[in-house]
Amino acid sequence: MTAWGFAALGYQIASRAAYVIPVGLVLAREARRPDSERKDLGACEARYQHFRRWASVMMNHDAFALILLSVVTRHTLQAGTTGNAVMLGVGGALVVIGLGIKGWAAARLGSEAYYWRNFFVPMPRTAPDPPGPYRYLQNPMYTVGYAQAYGLALVLRSWPGLLGAAVAQGAILVFHLLVEKPHYQALQAGEPGLAAEARGR
Repeated sequence: MTAWGFAALGYQIASRAAYVIPVGLVLAREARRPDSERKDLGACEARYQHFRRWASVMMNHDAFALILLSVVTRHTLQAGTTGNAVMLGVGGALVVIGLGIKGWAAARLGSEAYYWRNFFVPMPRTAPDPPGPYRYLQNPMYTVGYAQAYGLALVLRSWPGLLGAAVAQGAILVFHLLVEKPHYQALQAGEPGLAAEARGR
């Protein structure tokens, strides 16, 4: 791998850390906020809107870094003509599957859940088992929904892209276990605002 490849890998790892760590810290702080502070719905909504704008930028930057890694390190996997064709086919299928599952899950949850609104604003209770991919997978966005990251790396034949995809998925699964899952369990135990999306994206 070239120096540019190592730089792109470092950039991708740093971008993922800059996304999941600050977002996780903000959400953990909101989850610990006293009920007395949640009564001011205007303040809760203002905090959420500010967070959503910032988190959106971090998410998009993180996705860009992962794509950039695969592009900069393309053709670092070689398997002959037949093997390269297989990687292209499998990679393309993974991209379609991953984007399909992620889009399906996002459409089911809605934009508010996608940006963790129930950490900030008390939400009405809903059924804990939403339809869509959640009927089959407990956490579709963070599991099968990451297939496109691996698929892109295979299409571009980038082994650092595969590594970056694994790092990204591992980090978001840790984020889920440390931040999202405890919040859902607290809501399930009787805290106000249990929402289906708290189960995990």
